[in-house]
Amino acid sequence: MPMNPAVQAVIKAITRLQPDVANSWNSQRKVEDAAGKLTIADPRCRIDKITATADDGYEIPLRVFTPLDIDFSLKRGLHVNEDHRGTILYLHGGGWANGDVEFYSDACMRTALKLERRVIAVDYRRSPEYRFPTALEDCYAVARQLFAGTLIRDADPERIVLMGDSAGGNLTAAVSLLARERGDFRPRTQILLYPLVYNDHSETTLFDSVRDNGEDYILTRQAIVDYIELYLRTPADFHDSRFAPLIATSLADLPRTLVITAEYDPLRDEGEAFAARLDAEGNEVACFRMNDGVHGYFLYPSVLSLVRDTYRLIAHFLDGDPLPKPGDRPWLTLLGTD
Repeated sequence: MPMNPAVQAVIKAITRLQPDVANSWNSQRKVEDAAGKLTIADPRCRIDKITATADDGYEIPLRVFTPLDIDFSLKRGLHVNEDHRGTILYLHGGGWANGDVEFYSDACMRTALKLERRVIAVDYRRSPEYRFPTALEDCYAVARQLFAGTLIRDADPERIVLMGDSAGGNLTAAVSLLARERGDFRPRTQILLYPLVYNDHSETTLFDSVRDNGEDYILTRQAIVDYIELYLRTPADFHDSRFAPLIATSLADLPRTLVITAEYDPLRDEGEAFAARLDAEGNEVACFRMNDGVHGYFLYPSVLSLVRDTYRLIAHFLDGDPLPKPGDRPWLTLLGTD
């Protein structure tokens, strides 16, 4: 559906003002660091800092967001109890080079409260200082320890959800593939928000959304290419399914999956193709496209309907409630669970 012309003009102007990723990733970190410090803590959510040990001995910083039930009465006084129905392991976006748990604190607090689940955000090592597969192995090590009960002892493996947006969606899908191959643990559920799952974002790529949405909608095709160049270590990594899960030989026997794409995102088609392959290879999967959405919209204020509707959709998926039917708005259903 066509975007509102006035909104499209604003988005196009913002996109054109962005510096190129190859020369500005470090400057963007500084801007994000400043923005992260402006996050206002919500008293309904406790925030704890813990670490997990990577296989090479590095201590991976983690931020734990626990929703709280706060009750006050004159007779009993103030009582604060943890109030969650499971644990979400959240892997943030940012092209593997940007984003961190500080910058994502507001989104993680909001996710914990709206979904009534504890959220553990992983501050994995970023590129270009640490290239592929360091970020993936950091995330895998955290997931392995979480499922084993050595990270947080009361985390029920049956109620652990892997979740990530953009590059974090890429890492989420890759962690699930690694878990299947290595057998250390088996995730039951994963949520991928506008994920990067393919390796070709050239002008001749298979996917039209890269060409149609790759210039004027915040995330550009060139930015994707630049982020990938900052992330990968060798040319061979480009053809590694741990980087591009869509090229994996098999996508069978993977977790129950929710894929959410954005209409004006260059990564839209590959996310939907990934969902289609999951479905074709026998997995339980639901995939929805958010009309009028652009890449990164999940970080926008929750008063926006796109963000509210995304949380509603995720909640229905996690709680086993009926999902929207084909043709329902604001979602365009591509695949649905039975």
